[in-house]
Amino acid sequence: MTKNSFFLFLLVSTLFTSCIPIKDLVYLQDKNDSGEQKSIAAVESKPYRLQANDILKINIKAIDPKLVSIFNTTDDQNGQGGKSESGLYFDGFTVDDHGNIRMPILGEINVIGYTLEEVRVKIEKKLLEEYFKSEANIFVTVKLAGFRYTINGEVGSTGTKTLFKDNVTILEAVANAGDITTVGNRKEVTVIRQTPTGVQMHDIDLTDVNVMKSPYYYLQPNDYIYVKPLRQKTWGTGQTGIQSIGTIITLLSLATTVYLIIK
Repeated sequence: MTKNSFFLFLLVSTLFTSCIPIKDLVYLQDKNDSGEQKSIAAVESKPYRLQANDILKINIKAIDPKLVSIFNTTDDQNGQGGKSESGLYFDGFTVDDHGNIRMPILGEINVIGYTLEEVRVKIEKKLLEEYFKSEANIFVTVKLAGFRYTINGEVGSTGTKTLFKDNVTILEAVANAGDITTVGNRKEVTVIRQTPTGVQMHDIDLTDVNVMKSPYYYLQPNDYIYVKPLRQKTWGTGQTGIQSIGTIITLLSLATTVYLIIK
């Protein structure tokens, strides 16, 4: 093999091994690619069951607002339902380590393992049985004080994020974090989930359209997402063909300079 052939082989090999193929960057691809458009039935999102350290926003209304004013915060009494994230943290009802929340008058109420709807029914029933008549038209709403998750790794913005939605998909969570970088591995995104039975850890492939069938497609509050880097990041040869060629030219120039100096 001649010297020119060797350098040509080195150039082609580097281009093929260092460049990131387009199939590793596109989300929700049909890997079977039968050519026919098909619908994917996403897995249904199961109701979230409360855990320790969750923060609830509970609002109680009645025909006469004075009757329920003690149960609500100052902002709620003034008709201002919106609150900042920090405000919800300080004024919300936090589930303690025993699974209870403490409410004015009602005292401690066990909510761990319950859904938001079940907590609403429980509070409403307690109010009607012990403090109010049905004519008061008690109206109770119970919501999480923001959908929190943490994302780390090869994304535009890492850290703990909060979305004010009831259901959040992993694609929405990734988009909210500034998307996965070019050197992020979309085929092995790890979701770590805390459950009453322990910690669950699962890798999902965001480039496959069938990810919508995964039970991890819909996130649960307090999920942790980690996006691993591709090998191209550690090689440092470039993410595109142009970058790889530039790296090779730089190395060849350096090698030629050293050779001439030594000679």
